[in-house]
Amino acid sequence: MTGDLYSRFAASFEAHADRIFVEEDARRWTYAEVEAATGRLASRLAALGVLAGERVLAQTDKSVEALIVYFATIRCGAIYLPLNIDYTESEIEYFATDATPVLAVCRETSRTLFGRVAGGRLKVTTVAELFAQLPVEKLPPVPRAPDDIAAILYTSGTTGKPKGAMLTQANLASNGEMLIDFWRFSPEDRLIHALPIFHVHGLFVAVHCVLFSGASIVFLPKFEADKVLALMPQSTVMMGVPTFYIRLLADPAFTREVASHMRLFVSGSAPLSADIHRAFEQRTGHRVLERYGMTETGMLTSNPYDGERRAGFVGPPLPGVELRVAELESGTVLPQGEVGIVEVRGANVFKGYWQMPEKTASEFRPDGYFITGDMGFIDADGYVQLVGREKDLIISGGLNVYPAEVEALLDDRSDVAEAAVIGVPHPDFGEAVVAVVQPIGHFDGDAMRDAMRKDLAAFKVPKTIIALDELPRNTMGKIQKKLLRERYADLFAEASA
Repeated sequence: MTGDLYSRFAASFEAHADRIFVEEDARRWTYAEVEAATGRLASRLAALGVLAGERVLAQTDKSVEALIVYFATIRCGAIYLPLNIDYTESEIEYFATDATPVLAVCRETSRTLFGRVAGGRLKVTTVAELFAQLPVEKLPPVPRAPDDIAAILYTSGTTGKPKGAMLTQANLASNGEMLIDFWRFSPEDRLIHALPIFHVHGLFVAVHCVLFSGASIVFLPKFEADKVLALMPQSTVMMGVPTFYIRLLADPAFTREVASHMRLFVSGSAPLSADIHRAFEQRTGHRVLERYGMTETGMLTSNPYDGERRAGFVGPPLPGVELRVAELESGTVLPQGEVGIVEVRGANVFKGYWQMPEKTASEFRPDGYFITGDMGFIDADGYVQLVGREKDLIISGGLNVYPAEVEALLDDRSDVAEAAVIGVPHPDFGEAVVAVVQPIGHFDGDAMRDAMRKDLAAFKVPKTIIALDELPRNTMGKIQKKLLRERYADLFAEASA
């Protein structure tokens, strides 16, 4: 199969022309209908000045038409740049200035805002406007080389400015091909899609698995437990973030019988706690398949489809992915079982950061391995366990504390829904371990700390445990530890005054 991404799309559009590709509300789109709309929209984009290698910025509500904007951009040979719908004007200004798109596709309510950014030089349209003016003729697909950029996705930018990860035609095509085989996708599958489509998980993982395999997909604007439950008896696969599974377990209508037609539940984008993993299996008989990926790499590891799906682990490396654990500063590869920085190499690994050659060079080892920034280890069976981001590592009194170890202990408690462990400045220890929890019922932080002393060395036990009604999350359900660190940065300042 060629490394040209649209050629892979076209092969599926042709092979499964009469099958249902995507469902949204009462509308059913066949593969042929999506292909026809894609070709006509590509003509419209070309008329608006979108050429091969140019950037198309999209900040839109989720819809089939918005998905076709992505397909049409790739058909034009252009570069797709999806943005989170929650981004503010200042953030959009940065992306529009940095990526210099020729066209922005936005919501009608954002048209004025987009008219202001980039000095007012950006051509702006909406999904509705594009589809209201589709020409009859279809633009022939523009050939691209495997190493040409297909998409730019900006990372969250926990430190410094966000970085635009350049994903190539071959990156996206190869990762999709590998996943449909590894996760056993077939034309008989029907996937429940409640994820956003501005993110690797919802767009490149979920949509590509369906498209490449000839399966069908049901688009939901957002996750709502009752709607997801209603779809399960006629569906086979669901991809979600841990929050989805937590909410399903909270609904008494979610039973073994309701889930009996499903063959696969996949979780990603944030860690799935071991207690949720076990509770899900007890309720449904299904073991959630947890996997690990990044914006820069697509999917890297996965628990097996056949074989042990291990709670707390993200599985062995996927076929074609080389993964090792190394010492961060020296790059020395560490023995099995030792914690270090996870590094990866493979056809799925991105080309680099947009217009940041120095940053790109600093993130790769001389032998081509990408330094992920995630800390973890590989066990005796080859399974990878992540213990947190390198930037989340807490050094308290000169000793390393990995948040995931402390979080797992808290998550196992019946009086804790979810926990986040952070390091905050401390006058004596440099950093203090602090836990922020979403409690269930009565909260007694001192009692929690006393109980943890039985299982943790004293330096790992949180100096304090803070209760919040809800932990701050991003759109993908990932807990925003950066916000927590900022909020509690002065927690121990008074003690030193």
